[in-house]
Amino acid sequence: MDTGLLIALLNPTIALVLGAAFLVLWFYQRHRPYLAVLAASYCLSAPGFLLQYFTLPIGFVLTKLISNICFTIAACCLSGAIVARYGRRVPYIGIAIMTGGGLAAFAWFMFVQPDLTWRVLGMNFGFGALSLLVAAELRTMRNNGPTEKILFVLSLLSALNFTARTLIVIVAHGPFPSYDGFYGSSYWTTALLSHALLSLLIALCLFTAAALDVMKALKAETRTDPLSGLLNRRGFEERAALLLDRCAKTGSPVALVLADLDHFKALNDRHGHEAGDRAIADFAAKLRFATGTRGAAGRIGGEEFAVLLPLSDLASARLFAEAIRGYYSAGAVDGLPSGVRMTASFGVAARTGNEGLGPLMRRADEALYKAKRNGRDSVRLSYERPEATFVPERLGVA
Repeated sequence: MDTGLLIALLNPTIALVLGAAFLVLWFYQRHRPYLAVLAASYCLSAPGFLLQYFTLPIGFVLTKLISNICFTIAACCLSGAIVARYGRRVPYIGIAIMTGGGLAAFAWFMFVQPDLTWRVLGMNFGFGALSLLVAAELRTMRNNGPTEKILFVLSLLSALNFTARTLIVIVAHGPFPSYDGFYGSSYWTTALLSHALLSLLIALCLFTAAALDVMKALKAETRTDPLSGLLNRRGFEERAALLLDRCAKTGSPVALVLADLDHFKALNDRHGHEAGDRAIADFAAKLRFATGTRGAAGRIGGEEFAVLLPLSDLASARLFAEAIRGYYSAGAVDGLPSGVRMTASFGVAARTGNEGLGPLMRRADEALYKAKRNGRDSVRLSYERPEATFVPERLGVA
């Protein structure tokens, strides 16, 4: 087998392997459709490269057209998948203009005014513009992570590969009068090798991003309560510790609100555990909506919840608890029998000094106990300061 054929089969083989890998990833992560689009992109580029060397029975000209259509669709899929992966709105119009313009130029210089050099320039400049469009989408993202930054750089390199490399080779070696010797030219050799390298680097970056997605999801599952959608006890304690440390460094106030659903056991006994689950989910939704992104909300027990509120003193935390209490007790819970009214009791404590989460939770829990003991459906505050640690002086003997 000659070297030319080996090089010709290099990109199709790489493309099919990468396409199969993304397809397997999508099979196990159906909720990430961009993986299926990536698989389609790489799989479509394989026949594009093969049809550059092998001619179909429909003729040489139409074979080249189909090859470049495969390249164009593959480039559209790859660009759209990268943009969608990072939560950006896919710029369909921009993608269509860039790739459509390149394909239109190819068709013009194929059928109307045949010129191989301009066909090469038209397609490459279209793909170069598309690469810049992807880079622009990634550049505007805030708090770019490592994979976004790497893909941004690779998009710029891809744009240079399609434009600067093409121009340099054509200027250095002259235009292409025909396909004779084209596939042995420095342009085609550098195109194949650079495409293989960039395809591998982009795929590895996207594989890394997919792996990070899985790790992030697994981490979230270990810290999230599946019924309420709030943090579980472990997740809440970790998040609360970070917020307490941050507030201690800035000298900001912070308060803790504990809540407990009233008569929850009676609800379960009378209407079943499904009714209890609905009550928990409904309360959690209201708590999550009220907390927003300013604090940490978690389900720390069966029907017990906690909210840590940075930048909040005792008075503002009490207002927060009263608002939740009134909102929850005034509305009906979907799925519960008509006439069933749910209420909750609250205990509130404000941090003093550099008080840790444990003592703060104990004081809030004592206030919650007072609310439960004094009729429920109420908010009680902890005015007590944490006890100071007493260190006796060592007595000396004269």
